[in-house]
Amino acid sequence: MRHTISVLVENEFGVLSRVAGLFSGRGFNIESLCVAETLEPSVSRMTIVTRGNEQILEQIMKQLNKLINVIKVIDFQKGECVEREMALIKVSVDDKNRSEILSIIDIFRGKVVDVSPKSYTIEMTGDESKIKALIDLLQPMGIKEVVRTGKVAIARGSPKDKAKDKGSGLHIP
Repeated sequence: MRHTISVLVENEFGVLSRVAGLFSGRGFNIESLCVAETLEPSVSRMTIVTRGNEQILEQIMKQLNKLINVIKVIDFQKGECVEREMALIKVSVDDKNRSEILSIIDIFRGKVVDVSPKSYTIEMTGDESKIKALIDLLQPMGIKEVVRTGKVAIARGSPKDKAKDKGSGLHIP
């Protein structure tokens, strides 16, 4: 089973290495990993996607919580969070397929971020299935390169939560 784990960590040298080392040292695979500062410069958020049964996930969570620089660990269950991924897709264009590619991009609400005489670079944001669907449609036209961010996720909030968190920058429940 696939799991999306959010880890708030102190933004210090070596923290990413320790988290990745924890996974590899115990034989767990990281399918995707995104790391960036939060609004609080001393704190970063890691979004980690991994695969395993409940027992494996429980072990991962316990081990992450033991790391010194880890502030909070959350395993997002389906529907508890908003998840997105971003992709840059460079596709070959010619006079025959140019308008078809633009139509497909428009349908998916993507945008062209770079144009050359022989290629478009497309920016696409959405869930994993939306990005896969766009790639599948563009594949016959000649995809030159694909770069993906991996998944980022944030907890869904109720109206009460939003009022409480307004302007706080960092909310650690």
